[in-house]
Amino acid sequence: MNSGPSTENRHRVVIIGSGFGGLAAARALEKADVDVTLVARTGHHLFQPLLYQVATGILSVGEIAPSTRLVLRDQKNVTVALGEVDQIDVTARTVHATAGHVDFELEYDSLIVAAGANQSYFGNDHFEHWAPGMKSIDDALELRSRIMGCFEQAEVTDDEEERRRLLTFVVVGAGPTGVEMAGQIAELARRTLKHSFRRIDPARARVILVDAAPAVLPPFGNRLGNAARARLEEIGVEIQLNAMVTDVDYYGIEVKDPDGSRRRIDATCKIWSAGVQASPLGRMLAEQTGAEVDRAGRVLVNKDLSLPGRPEIFVIGDMINLDNLPGVSPVAIQGGKYVAKQIAREVATGRSPAARRPFKYFDKGSMATVSRYSAVAKIGPFQLQGFIAWVLWLLVHLAFLIGFRNRVITLLSWGLHMGDHRSHLNSTARWAYGRQALARAEQSAERETDRATADRDTDRAPAD
Repeated sequence: MNSGPSTENRHRVVIIGSGFGGLAAARALEKADVDVTLVARTGHHLFQPLLYQVATGILSVGEIAPSTRLVLRDQKNVTVALGEVDQIDVTARTVHATAGHVDFELEYDSLIVAAGANQSYFGNDHFEHWAPGMKSIDDALELRSRIMGCFEQAEVTDDEEERRRLLTFVVVGAGPTGVEMAGQIAELARRTLKHSFRRIDPARARVILVDAAPAVLPPFGNRLGNAARARLEEIGVEIQLNAMVTDVDYYGIEVKDPDGSRRRIDATCKIWSAGVQASPLGRMLAEQTGAEVDRAGRVLVNKDLSLPGRPEIFVIGDMINLDNLPGVSPVAIQGGKYVAKQIAREVATGRSPAARRPFKYFDKGSMATVSRYSAVAKIGPFQLQGFIAWVLWLLVHLAFLIGFRNRVITLLSWGLHMGDHRSHLNSTARWAYGRQALARAEQSAERETDRATADRDTDRAPAD
């Protein structure tokens, strides 16, 4: 496969990833004398900061995940390819990818790697089966069905212990995603679903936010973190800090407290938002170029976001380790635009990569919603909380959404949400019950295996 609508001798740019960084780079190259191929494992551009609102029924998938092809269809120098990159050969300057059963290869003169990050379970990858993260549309849809499925099953069960477990929701990780998710589940239970059931009171649901850290929203500082915590507790969220998750299974989680004691929290629905791990493509590049990677798999890049000894390869967004930059969308967007500018300038003027100015990030601040009408925002020296921060959060996120139609529909959906209405709480029996049944069967099988092993070991033990 050729890497773009080939024009003889045109500079070929391959971009891996259709997230904030990859899309920003592609759009910034619109007027450059280059052919661009954007290859990604999904056919959409995901506005990840609003993914939790899909999981809790406020927004639909289409509002936060427009088709990448449609976004870029008027940009004639861009070709979009759906495929998962599994190999990069920096010597041959090729990228290998697969689309279903079809393999294809892309040649490049410049490579921009913006493959993002996945959920990190800190070496306990088996936790994912019981406590999914929230990094993709599939994750959000599954979580929405798990959440609603728990309420539906609690309505019909006569087992009080099972009902308590079904109505207990545990969110692991007190960063922005965890805070936003816990707040929305609490509002869903106490406001949206009020009077919707006959045998249960959804407001009795327990929403527990767990984190090994000693504070809520640590990057925001003590003042805003304490404000977020107070608001969460006001709407019924239980905050359990300094509590490290040591095990997760179908029936709940196990945590270790600071004194070393361990305890269980019985819960059917667990949601993980405690950490991220950069795309494995970062390590693949590091092995071939001699670049270093940190514990989270992020690549230590040069000041111009290129790899050591490889000025034609750029890494941007969540995959980089540079000057303690945070893994947030503005870093990816600014990085994408910066890299595109360097490529366009060097193609047009023949200027050496050695003349590149270092990438400088302009920090526009951080924001997180806690509940309706309440958010926290840190913008330079200014710290805002409550309603003003919430309005600012609305305006900023609307501005970053792709497309006028999506902005209008999102604004309408938020307006309905203010009136306790969520238009996207639908789920299917397959999602709500089928996956839980499979998980329960697997957990039972594991317990039987453990019990059989223990009995066998007991039988083999020598008698006193």
